[in-house]
Amino acid sequence: MLRVLTLSSLFPDASRPNFGVFVERQTLGLAAYPGVELKLVAPVGLPPWPLSRLGRYAALAALPRHEGWKGVETWRPRFANLPGTGGRFHASMLAARLRPLLRAIRREFAFDVIDASFFFPDGVAAVELGRAFGVPVSIKARGADIHHWGRAPGTADQVLEAGRRAEGLLAVAGSMRDDMVVLGMDGAKIRVHRTGVDLDRFAPRDRAAAKAALGVSGPLVASVGALIPRKGHDIVIDAVAALPGVRLMIAGEGPERPKLVGQIARLGVGDRVTLLGSVAHGELPGLLAAADVMALASSSEGLANAWVEALASGAPVVIPDAGGARELVTAPEHGRIVARNAAAFAEAIAALIAAPPPVDAVRAGAAGFTWEANTAALYAHLSELVRA
Repeated sequence: MLRVLTLSSLFPDASRPNFGVFVERQTLGLAAYPGVELKLVAPVGLPPWPLSRLGRYAALAALPRHEGWKGVETWRPRFANLPGTGGRFHASMLAARLRPLLRAIRREFAFDVIDASFFFPDGVAAVELGRAFGVPVSIKARGADIHHWGRAPGTADQVLEAGRRAEGLLAVAGSMRDDMVVLGMDGAKIRVHRTGVDLDRFAPRDRAAAKAALGVSGPLVASVGALIPRKGHDIVIDAVAALPGVRLMIAGEGPERPKLVGQIARLGVGDRVTLLGSVAHGELPGLLAAADVMALASSSEGLANAWVEALASGAPVVIPDAGGARELVTAPEHGRIVARNAAAFAEAIAALIAAPPPVDAVRAGAAGFTWEANTAALYAHLSELVRA
């Protein structure tokens, strides 16, 4: 029996059902794997009182501290998230908060390994906890944890040191592994661990019928991602504005909404560009199956799940050369990798709409990204760490 303690601050809860859904899916897959017993610690970072009781933090503060989440015993301890510190104290605060909790958990559940699903602060704290409890630690790098926290002045040294001390490392793409090596981590210790996609749920449908369900009749571009600068939604809006008759639907929410609303109004494309807000993950298959193209102009990524889900749904992608883009778009039918500007996006979108690739050929690009493969690889990786 492999006893796994999964540590993830990037995990859904009752107030944020879309938050970290891919970490959730990976965790549930491992928990259901034969020969595995898994417990989950999903810490919640909160600022000091009274900020912790205001705005979006109020719902987080009200979460249960211990619950069964989709069949997995789950703890949600709070740890101090100090504003204005650049994150430099997040990991130490987390480790200090978790040490007594893990000691209590270990009395009933003698975990063999700590599986940290995000590099910061989870991975940094996990290394300290692994040393304290005498168990190996695995840390998975997904994107911003390396591209932001791995380079930020207050946290870069912590991320690098954790990468050097952890017994095992995972990366969502080969490009992410390369980025970790550039930071100073040992490439021989890093295993590429690809995301998964539910090929039954994300699958081609009758595109005209799927569009009709959304109230769309002409060409449709979909985009999926938080409304934050890094995702580049403004670039895709500018691109679609230059393509008469093309609709754009953006699934996601975030602080850039007011700016994007103003851009849409200024361009006079309110009848063609729709900000859908936060869309439940279970509703995304219909949107992606309706789309002629999925376009996302991210400045950085690991290997975006939205890319894989689009291909599985039969929608070719238009994306910049970011993260694992070249590991996914390996044939012309899968879409286009273009410069990160509106003109390049508009040209590629127009070309794919004018000459759509065969749906089956698009979907073939997602064939290697299954949750079954994801789970089996994670089990093998953690088992090797424990045996070693």
